[in-house]
Amino acid sequence: DTSVRASLPWRWPRSVMEAPMSLEERRVVTRLSTPIDFDDDGKQCDFIRLPHSVHRSAYGYLPIPLVCIKNGDGPTVLLMSGNHGDEYEGQVTLSKLCQTLEPADINGRVIILPMANYPAALAGLRTSPIDGGNLNRSFPGQPDGTVTQQIAYYIQSELMERADYMLDLHSGGSSLDYVPSAILGGDLATETFARRLAMAEAFGAPFTFIFPAGPPSGVASESAVERSTLAFGTEMAGSGTVTPAALRICERGVRNVLAHLGVLDQSAYEAPETPTRLVRASDMKFFSYAPEVGLFEPVVELGDIVQAGQLAGRVHTPETPWRAPSEVRFEADGFVVCKRIPGRVERGDCVFHLGADFDPDAIQ
Repeated sequence: DTSVRASLPWRWPRSVMEAPMSLEERRVVTRLSTPIDFDDDGKQCDFIRLPHSVHRSAYGYLPIPLVCIKNGDGPTVLLMSGNHGDEYEGQVTLSKLCQTLEPADINGRVIILPMANYPAALAGLRTSPIDGGNLNRSFPGQPDGTVTQQIAYYIQSELMERADYMLDLHSGGSSLDYVPSAILGGDLATETFARRLAMAEAFGAPFTFIFPAGPPSGVASESAVERSTLAFGTEMAGSGTVTPAALRICERGVRNVLAHLGVLDQSAYEAPETPTRLVRASDMKFFSYAPEVGLFEPVVELGDIVQAGQLAGRVHTPETPWRAPSEVRFEADGFVVCKRIPGRVERGDCVFHLGADFDPDAIQ
């Protein structure tokens, strides 16, 4: 009965309402849907609907907010935040953009996903309270997997598939605080890397981090690049709050990227106070970790210049206060770009992250 089907708050799986599907077909069809027609001009504000049957709502769905703004045949840009739910500067930036950006302002299409991992963002958590999933380690996802895997699959197969460019807005979240930075990695020798770097430079964060290519890690920007979507990410402060200075950088940066890509008029571009500083973290020596369980006492701050062997901090054990603290020492020269926020640590918690200046000639 198609009239019954039309009244339901989601799309039934094709195998239920239509011709039977093979097992192979069933593996590649997403259960998520949206009333938004991505090909229509204008501004559409609605939800991606992820069927979610629980005790309080047998036929319910998770409403993942989505905005699509289209005018003409210009490029498509996917703007995403809330990939980690406790990272807020991006969510505020894209919420404001949803309210202010209109079709007449743009040339092309802007798809805005402010709460990508909706359950995590709603709870203010890095990972989903439903399945414990870390969305930014779940790409390319699975159409019939956990809630987080299904979200990842929909983003990749339905949104990245349409996007020429993607910007994934992150910050340090509840456990870290970053100097505001753009983030990109991959093969430096490719022409696409140069174009992605130009996008990051247009964003205009104080720092642009360049990481070497590595094995697949399930992050969104890597997955986008694999699908020929030019993408990069950010780290906009953090500490589990909204930082006004980082928010200003984020809002300006998003508009600058849209202007750089020709989606917004060039008059929307606002030059940053200083050009972005290219930095690198070439291996794990740039990361410092707690060696024990206890209370971490940092002895340096964000922005400090440090040397290999220098004391980074101490881990105290108030449970046995007569015991001498364990020391954490830096393993590389550089400057502090990220530090841990909570005082309690466990063995393996990252407490500092360093950066070092990047030689632009290495891109050639």
